[in-house]
Amino acid sequence: MIFDYIEIFILTFCEQLITKEEGLVLYEDMILGRFFEDMCAQMYYRGKMFGFVHLYNGQEAVSTGFIKFLKKEDYVVSTYRDHVHALSKGVPAREVMSELFGKATGCCRGQGGSMHMFSKQHNLLGGFAFIGEGIPVATGAAFSSKYRREVLKEPGADEVTLAFFGDGTCNNGQFYECLNMAALWKLPIVFVVENNLWAIGMSHLRATSDPQIWKKGPAFGMPGIHVDGMDVLKVREVAKEAIERARRGEGPTLVECETYRFRGHSLADPDELRDPESVSSLAAEKAHYAGRDPITALKKYLFDNKLASEQELKAIDKKIEELLDEAVEFADESPLPPRSQLLENVFADPKGFGIGPDGKYRCEDPKFTQGTAHV
Repeated sequence: MIFDYIEIFILTFCEQLITKEEGLVLYEDMILGRFFEDMCAQMYYRGKMFGFVHLYNGQEAVSTGFIKFLKKEDYVVSTYRDHVHALSKGVPAREVMSELFGKATGCCRGQGGSMHMFSKQHNLLGGFAFIGEGIPVATGAAFSSKYRREVLKEPGADEVTLAFFGDGTCNNGQFYECLNMAALWKLPIVFVVENNLWAIGMSHLRATSDPQIWKKGPAFGMPGIHVDGMDVLKVREVAKEAIERARRGEGPTLVECETYRFRGHSLADPDELRDPESVSSLAAEKAHYAGRDPITALKKYLFDNKLASEQELKAIDKKIEELLDEAVEFADESPLPPRSQLLENVFADPKGFGIGPDGKYRCEDPKFTQGTAHV
């Protein structure tokens, strides 16, 4: 009888892909991302945010699965759907919310907004509004890491870069150029395709001759992997191998994460842009992926493997709700950027347009914003 219990224990232990601590970290990060985006929707419709705001609901397993395997020194390059990547990388929720509110306390002092999250402290190299433009930046970051390690012989220069982008980007030239360059020089980078099946309103199946994006990796001499992007544990397993491979100096990996966004392309889109031939087929598609919610799936795994109780997860939910209430209050009460900040970080030449001969910013002239200052 004792041996039967031992066998059951061993089988249960071997089947568990994560520890209790790891499971709770994953759950908290995914809940932070989901609740944050839901709060963004509320604040947007209340007029607290302006411009385009692209939410990440449904794709949390990709951000959490990859970024939570990184070291603080590693780099992340995102897209216009970047809020949750910033949160997973450690940028405080109050700084991300303030940035969305356009306030001086935001991670970009209110000058970046929704699509341009950046944090030097957390090595978040930016969200990028145009598809594909972040991939060369990520490739450059990976080259920098390799150069500092192999040429400058800097100790500990083993940073890995993650480049996130969507399926709609994978027919653009920068994507192919950077795959070639990264493979040629064995750069420490992982190309992460968040294939949510829709490029705004264009179905991925209609936009590319071969919809299996992962196959493009081997064409350039790097591994190509397809993973279920709705399962954080599967994503995490693939991320672990790809990141460790890059850190060992064995070069890049292309990972296609098949996922789904639960909302429209942006908050300006009431989800009317996804328009397949049959409306009923879109409804069926949405229902299919809603039934595969990555947070629900992780909760089930934690419960089935007795890694967490309902009370523990509810406590995390409450913690995140309070955190976001505080973030909104902080953002709402924060000051707007001063006019003198208008031309900062735009002109490098101290004698250029932005800075006068006296070393002061021209926009500090009270007449500047009246259109009467001589520039």
